[in-house]
Amino acid sequence: MFAQLGAAIAAVMLLSGPALAEGKLTDPQIAHIAYAAGNIDIAAAKQALTKASNKDVKAFAEGMVRDHEAVNKQALDLVKKLNVAPEDNDTSKALSKQAADKLAELGKLSGAAFDKAYVANEVAYHKTVNGALETKLIPSASNAELKSLLQTGLKMFQGHEQHAERVAAGLK
Repeated sequence: MFAQLGAAIAAVMLLSGPALAEGKLTDPQIAHIAYAAGNIDIAAAKQALTKASNKDVKAFAEGMVRDHEAVNKQALDLVKKLNVAPEDNDTSKALSKQAADKLAELGKLSGAAFDKAYVANEVAYHKTVNGALETKLIPSASNAELKSLLQTGLKMFQGHEQHAERVAAGLK
């Protein structure tokens, strides 16, 4: 419980930190944050595919890889179409650093302990990213196609959050 809360608070602080506090994000910055968030979840899911012992956790991880890779492909296609380059920023850098630390922490676990920690992290991560999409990224996006892609992603990721919560409940 405390690990979930700590992860959620840390991620909220990162997503409301320097890049977002400085004012309105640009579309290239928003695209990079969203893409980085997707890559973070893909990396965590790939780790889970090698370490998870529970079949429901593995199935969840397979879905995370499939869905996040599909959304990231759509994001890359959109930035190519719009002829803009995603722009790295303080928020995407902080997210990537926190994710690397979390992967290292999860990498030390195995069996049921890994399964519970991975799924708890997924619940907290999706809750935080969904909140950031709703309150910061979607409202800040000025390009209609980017905004639409973020809104579509939000619906999918809300489903991920609910799925992670169901898997977590089954692990207790």
